[in-house]
Amino acid sequence: MNYAQTIDWLFEKLPMYQRQGAASYKPNLNRIHNLCEYLGQPHTKFPSIHVAGTNGKGSTCHMIASILQTAGYKVGLYTSPHLHDFRERIRLNGEKISTQNVIDFVAQHQHYFETHKMSFFEMTVGMAFDFFSKQSVDIAVVEVGLGGRLDATNVLSPEVSVITNIGLDHTQFLGSTLKEIAREKAGIIKENIPVVIGEYQKETYPVFEEIANQKNAEIHLASEQIKQLYVSDLRGLYQAKNTKTAVQAVQLIKQLSVSESQIKMGLKQVVSQTGLKGRWSVVSDSPKVIMDVAHNFEGLSLVMHQLGEESFEKLHIVFGSVSDKSLDRIFSILPKEAQYYFCAPVISRAMSVSSLERTAKEYKLSNQAFDSVTEAYRSALKNASPSDLVFVGGSTFVVAEVD
Repeated sequence: MNYAQTIDWLFEKLPMYQRQGAASYKPNLNRIHNLCEYLGQPHTKFPSIHVAGTNGKGSTCHMIASILQTAGYKVGLYTSPHLHDFRERIRLNGEKISTQNVIDFVAQHQHYFETHKMSFFEMTVGMAFDFFSKQSVDIAVVEVGLGGRLDATNVLSPEVSVITNIGLDHTQFLGSTLKEIAREKAGIIKENIPVVIGEYQKETYPVFEEIANQKNAEIHLASEQIKQLYVSDLRGLYQAKNTKTAVQAVQLIKQLSVSESQIKMGLKQVVSQTGLKGRWSVVSDSPKVIMDVAHNFEGLSLVMHQLGEESFEKLHIVFGSVSDKSLDRIFSILPKEAQYYFCAPVISRAMSVSSLERTAKEYKLSNQAFDSVTEAYRSALKNASPSDLVFVGGSTFVVAEVD
């Protein structure tokens, strides 16, 4: 298979969370342990930082990677989902894994994948770990896909575990309360390995404390221990919390030496050094166009707050979502004065435009419906004057079809 055929096979032939939701969430780690054994235990051949959380884990991973790259280390980076190209998920010093690496890995192990009915995410994790091992990275920064305890990345024994925050997202998998979700995320805490907590609530801290004590894992509260405010090229106001989390994690890596100046420089070059996109990305100035992949109540609350601090004559919002989100919670924080352009990204889990319209009527939001994300975006640009602001968001998949 060529690269396009290989990617088609990965996406179409096997279950994947973005396409099938619950069908791809597995109740244990047996298959990923077996895959790692089959591949020669690649995850044991490089040090790592393991990052979970409801929001901010992707940004935090990229910040950590940029800092470590600035310090001169060979850094692997595994994140998900991607915006445009599958290869965005697996990077080495900011460069995407080559198409040939992807082709060769799948071709070599396709029979095993089919025989053992491996999920898309399990195969991708195996590919990343195999790549990082063969590239002899100094360290890999690995983002949890979903939850923590049962996530395929949780075979790692990292140098530092990180939990950015806890919010009510993916409740059909992780639980319906903050405590239940915190327990799933805290499943990445390992014996005698320090854990960084970016943010916590009164409901979640006792969970972290209990599990960390069981594991003899020292807790570091980044929001309290990191006093300095760091500047990042990621422009979202919410990134201030992620910078503290990233800095705390880097400071706990005992075998690597990183100076304060390298931390500061790395945080100012996250986008250029790691290729991160879709986090308060300003793509035009007249009219001003901002895109952000925030997709749940907590993340969108922060984004909407920052939108409220922008200066504009009229606000246009291109918006779509996926079907497992609570529209009532999300619509309760959307600006009432904006003009909405509703659309559905091209995935089976997309929230229908009619559902968006029904909820918008309840909240008295002015809106139009469109057959595609592209049409919605074009209409917003056409209607916007140079002094207006266009925001694109609600889902990673909406931003991916525009950016």
